[in-house]
Amino acid sequence: MSKRVIFCEGLGKEFRIGKRELNKTLRDVLTDAMAAPLRALKTRFSANGFPGMATETIWALKDVSFDIQHGEVVGIIGHNGAGKSTLLKILSRISEPTEGRIGIHGRVGSLLEVGTGFHPELTGRENIFLNGAILGMRRAEITRKFDEIVDFAGVGKFLDTPVKFYSSGMYMRLAFAVAAHLEPEILIVDEVLSVGDAQFQKKCLGKMGEVAQSGRTVIFVSHNMAAVERLCSKVLVLENGRLIGNGQPRTMISNYLREGSGEIYVARSRTGHPQFLSAKICDVNGHPMDEPVCTEPFLVRLHFVLPEDAPGTQLGIGILSADGLPLFTSNTWDVNLEAPIKAGEYEADVLVPANCLLADTFHVAMCLWNDSEVLDLQEPAFSFSVDPGGSHLYQLDSQRKGFVHIDCQWEVRKLSVARGATAGGQGAS
Repeated sequence: MSKRVIFCEGLGKEFRIGKRELNKTLRDVLTDAMAAPLRALKTRFSANGFPGMATETIWALKDVSFDIQHGEVVGIIGHNGAGKSTLLKILSRISEPTEGRIGIHGRVGSLLEVGTGFHPELTGRENIFLNGAILGMRRAEITRKFDEIVDFAGVGKFLDTPVKFYSSGMYMRLAFAVAAHLEPEILIVDEVLSVGDAQFQKKCLGKMGEVAQSGRTVIFVSHNMAAVERLCSKVLVLENGRLIGNGQPRTMISNYLREGSGEIYVARSRTGHPQFLSAKICDVNGHPMDEPVCTEPFLVRLHFVLPEDAPGTQLGIGILSADGLPLFTSNTWDVNLEAPIKAGEYEADVLVPANCLLADTFHVAMCLWNDSEVLDLQEPAFSFSVDPGGSHLYQLDSQRKGFVHIDCQWEVRKLSVARGATAGGQGAS
């Protein structure tokens, strides 16, 4: 019988806008206790409408309830601002809930902010021991796993160099390698696939797979729907701080993608970092369109901004099926196109050829990245449907299977069969 290791009942977290929540020391706790009567008086005055005393609040989580059993690998998905990171911080005991109950049974290891606890003046070797200790590893455990950590991070030649001289990619690889070799009963991971380059992301995903297969409980937040579906046995869907889905991965992902994507993408706000501002489907003349047809090419038009110079920037898109399966990707590197690196706003058109996509519903993912990190990932960004139109592909089969069409070359030849030859044990006629 499965053992429940995590339960949440009516979980809620309220924040005061503009007030930063800090981790409390013993002195903070004592100070808070002494100031409690004054806070209560202030709250009562605020409620009575005294000018300047009111504070605006926001609920990052509200009425969230779920159970997680021992050995389950649970994915948490949702758009930016849905409450995923807040929930992980509560589960990691970094933050306390405002309301509701939570129970956790077992040692928890969290990988929320890669590199927390690294000291720039210390060498890679010294930071492995420092960071491992901060994450809860004993020195003997770190020593036993030291070579494995270094090999995983690929920084052996720079092990005795202060990490302040590391590239951002090297820094993140080493930080993830330390955290990934924890052996807690419950592992909580927030978007590991945003760490490092594509090759290292593959190693991260492989490590996550090993942890999942070891029988430990894993909570995994990611925008990579394919990774979530492959690794997880259950998926929770958050929207505006509320739990709107809890169930089988493919069903939850399909519902999330279908309901969460409009026909265009528009950024909620400008972040001050490299980001996509908008995206949509257009015809070859640049006119917006809702539904391209199989037999005609169309454009995916992207509008993005680089607030400051961003050397090494690359730009790419992915086309996903209705349930989040990546069908194909394309990026500036593929076509040897030099992407913009100077500060400014840009527009990019990606031409999808005619007779490429079959009639169905699809999602567009888009990504800005450089050599060391993902700058902006929207997966999915928006959705569109392809109409069969007058395509000959549907003349004989109106329910054609698949998502894409490939113009394969066919050749049929007649074979001459020698007299007396047999096929399948029967004499040839």
